[in-house]
Amino acid sequence: MKRLKGGPELKMPELKMPPFLVDLYWDLRDRHLLPLVVLAIVAIIAVPFLLGGGSKQPPPPATAGISAAPSPEPAGSKLTVVEAKPGLRDYRKRLRHDNPTDPFKQRFTSPDLKGAKLGGGEEAPSSSTSSTTSTSTSTTKVTKTENSSGSSTTEVTTETNGEPESSGGSPGLTLFAFAIDVQITKTTTTADGGKDKTEPKVKHRVIPPSPLPGEKAQAVTYMGISPTTRLPFFLVGEGVSGIFGEGKCLSGLNTCQLIELELGMPETFVFGPGNTRYKINVLKVEPVVTGHT
Repeated sequence: MKRLKGGPELKMPELKMPPFLVDLYWDLRDRHLLPLVVLAIVAIIAVPFLLGGGSKQPPPPATAGISAAPSPEPAGSKLTVVEAKPGLRDYRKRLRHDNPTDPFKQRFTSPDLKGAKLGGGEEAPSSSTSSTTSTSTSTTKVTKTENSSGSSTTEVTTETNGEPESSGGSPGLTLFAFAIDVQITKTTTTADGGKDKTEPKVKHRVIPPSPLPGEKAQAVTYMGISPTTRLPFFLVGEGVSGIFGEGKCLSGLNTCQLIELELGMPETFVFGPGNTRYKINVLKVEPVVTGHT
């Protein structure tokens, strides 16, 4: 650079960059990152201007005083807008058709049944000559009662015009019971150890309570029929040491005390000190009349 002659000598100031900036510059240049840094700086500076200049304010809303222009109405039509006033109707208008009544005054009376009779119609006026005919109505009522032992009781009652009528010696109460026909076979043990079997005996119409085979040897006692199964049941005596057969034990744990037998299914009872065997076979069950009262 040429210097001007005849003038004062000017010295340029020497600018020195900080060492770390110089090192940073050469590092970015060697790694080819300097253009990217320049673009990042330009973007940081330009973004606020771009965002601030691109926003637009929304148009102000239309005021309430300005209304849209009405659309043209067709000829012959007219629209009227009326302000709504909701609320309760006046009670005087709602109740104007009703007449006030006194709540403490009786409005309804009971019907007049004077002169009326059952079946409708009115009672005919009585004449000077009247005739009366009385008709008696007789009703017979039969009541049958059955107790737990199997015996039943039938009561016959005759009523006339709602009042009991005397039977005049005829029975008013008939007693029933369920009797059985039973076949009994006795087998005893002889002195030499043999068996002595007697002929079967049939007892007819045995009514409860009856000991079997008899009063002297009460192996079982006939007590009647079961109300559920309609089968005869027997009370087992204290002298019975063994029972063999298809009978159903109704009571008892170690020894059966009450047993039920089916018709035609024999049951053998070992009774007494001599171990006498009684085979009991029920043949028939039927109700029989036991008396009248």
